[in-house]
Amino acid sequence: MNLPQQDNYSDILRLQIPLLDVRAPLEFSRGAFAGSCNLPLMNDAERAEVGRCYKQQGSQAAIKLGHQLVQAETKTARVLAWHNFALAQPHGMLYCARGGLRSQIAQQWLAESGVEYPRVAGGFKALRQAAITAIEQASSLPVLMLAGPTGSGKTRLLGTLNAVDLEALANHRGSAFGRKLAAQPSQICFENDLASALLRVQAAEPPYLLLEDESLLIGQRSIPHKLFQTMQRSPLILLDEPLSSRIEVIVQDYIVDLLQEAVAADVDNGFTVFSNMLQQAMARIRKRLGGALYSELNAMLCQALDVQQHSGDISLHRHWIARLLSDYYDPMYQYQLKKRELPVLLQGSAGELRQWWQSQVTAR
Repeated sequence: MNLPQQDNYSDILRLQIPLLDVRAPLEFSRGAFAGSCNLPLMNDAERAEVGRCYKQQGSQAAIKLGHQLVQAETKTARVLAWHNFALAQPHGMLYCARGGLRSQIAQQWLAESGVEYPRVAGGFKALRQAAITAIEQASSLPVLMLAGPTGSGKTRLLGTLNAVDLEALANHRGSAFGRKLAAQPSQICFENDLASALLRVQAAEPPYLLLEDESLLIGQRSIPHKLFQTMQRSPLILLDEPLSSRIEVIVQDYIVDLLQEAVAADVDNGFTVFSNMLQQAMARIRKRLGGALYSELNAMLCQALDVQQHSGDISLHRHWIARLLSDYYDPMYQYQLKKRELPVLLQGSAGELRQWWQSQVTAR
């Protein structure tokens, strides 16, 4: 039976086509693609045993052992899981590490169960290389950076434009206070998702590849080197919003929304988790704040948390946020902006920048 395989890697990435990943769980945990589901042909122990057999006795003995380990009820259960995935995702594909024996076996067994399902030629390795290539190619495009002081609403603005939101992909807001409840993706997953996002944005042929101005590290995830180099020399548009508006953005993101997420994850301990996250974030910049300012800000934060816990009033949070912005984040932003000396194409409010962007898109 000549079963189909596909190598339209850019489309697979751009559309984030559902993927049936038959690699072992350990392989999957190191990196995968958005929309992929790990339903392994062999579990970690079985794969390790087959690997040892391959090294000691060769491929034929390893194949024979694999079939012995995955047979009868074990085989039936795994094929049924693949079958159900394929029926639920009729436009999906399957893959293994290199498009070799495991994906071929899974594809064959699926066909025997009544479902003909395409596999990715070259497997994870080929798709991963396509992702790396997509990022490198995007690094050669005209890039435009959206910059602005902390709390100006850059992420909100990006969400209304044809842009790549690096912070969303990294699941981190990009500052000492930027951690979220859910863990960040692995570096490989971050890069794979970045490649997909870049391909989707480029499909509309925008005048620039629009990105938020970021440091090399977003939390613990690193922007790929070549793309970051391009970002470092690209022109800027500056989002300029009043301090009062910026305070409200931060209150919404870091006080209201974060608490809701924490309580949703753990009703009984949600406030404690939320409180600890804020205090730990303040502690992370203790040295940069200096002892006196840190002590003052931390005391203000603790008082605000205490009032919030007992009455639900969040108004005191505005005081330490305003002080943190004016005494720490704003001077640091101005220093970095001046130091880099990049061309600024426009400075204005979110509405003004949005209108300018639309005029650039229309002009094309």
